[in-house]
Amino acid sequence: MNTNRKKEFLFFSIMIFIVLLLAACGNNDSATDSESKDDGGSEEKTEVTLDSEMGEVTIPLGAERIIAPFHEDALLALGVTPVAKWAIGESLQFHLEDKLQDVPKLEWTLPLEQVLSHEPDLIILENNMENYEGAYEDYSKIAPTYVMTEETTGDWRKQIEVFGQLLGMEIEAEQALSGYEDLVADAGKQLEEAIGDETIAAIWVIGGKFFVFEKDRHSADALYSEVGLHYPSFIEELGEATPEWNPISLEKLSELDADHVFLLAAEGEEGIETLENSTVWQSIPAAQNDQVYMLEDASSWTNKGLTASTKTIDAVLDTLKK
Repeated sequence: MNTNRKKEFLFFSIMIFIVLLLAACGNNDSATDSESKDDGGSEEKTEVTLDSEMGEVTIPLGAERIIAPFHEDALLALGVTPVAKWAIGESLQFHLEDKLQDVPKLEWTLPLEQVLSHEPDLIILENNMENYEGAYEDYSKIAPTYVMTEETTGDWRKQIEVFGQLLGMEIEAEQALSGYEDLVADAGKQLEEAIGDETIAAIWVIGGKFFVFEKDRHSADALYSEVGLHYPSFIEELGEATPEWNPISLEKLSELDADHVFLLAAEGEEGIETLENSTVWQSIPAAQNDQVYMLEDASSWTNKGLTASTKTIDAVLDTLKK
């Protein structure tokens, strides 16, 4: 090989070596950048920032001792047990008691000393705080406090989503809501097979008075708008539920044209005896066809939430599929 060829070969060898070296360095840099991004993406969040009734707030994640008075249903949907449960004296949300029976009571006005005694690390309140003994600032001194917006307060699905974000349990929230939708779809099919397009109505009998569920009152909304059960013209004429729930007279009940009627009443309720002795009541289609059903526990029917709706749907399924 002559001298010129040797020089050319040496030059090209050096150039190839430099190119390979630069490529290797570039790959290492890319790998390092990628690892840095991966490390950054895998950093565990320690707080969450959400809109609330009090504006945008930042709440630390990792809370374990939680108070969410009257909205324990949403916590239970995530598999979380609160440190205290809503109560008005001896009155409770009895449909939740199978999971909350060992949880101490917290008076509905949220006395500050009671709240403090439970040592919460997260307090979740409704948007309307007029019934609470303390103000937002008072509860915030005890623990990080989140005040739900009006939309969230009135929508149990939204509550599960928001509670999931507050607790870093978004996946659990999605699974809970998805599972409920599956239950509703299955119940709809079973009840369609059981009663077809026959109509149902529900009446809460308490203190000798009769409260008929409108199509959107409490858990009746789950039966009508979600499961797809049909309501009679009597329910249609009642219109939408209002904050004040007025009783229906016995004479008015004579117009109840439902094929199936659920009576929700405690054992020994005087109103049931009134119905049994009434020729007016005995004249309605459901009574004539022996399709009036007594249920002693009205708690799930008179509330809204995943557990409330599920138990109400299950009660209807168990009754009408017999």
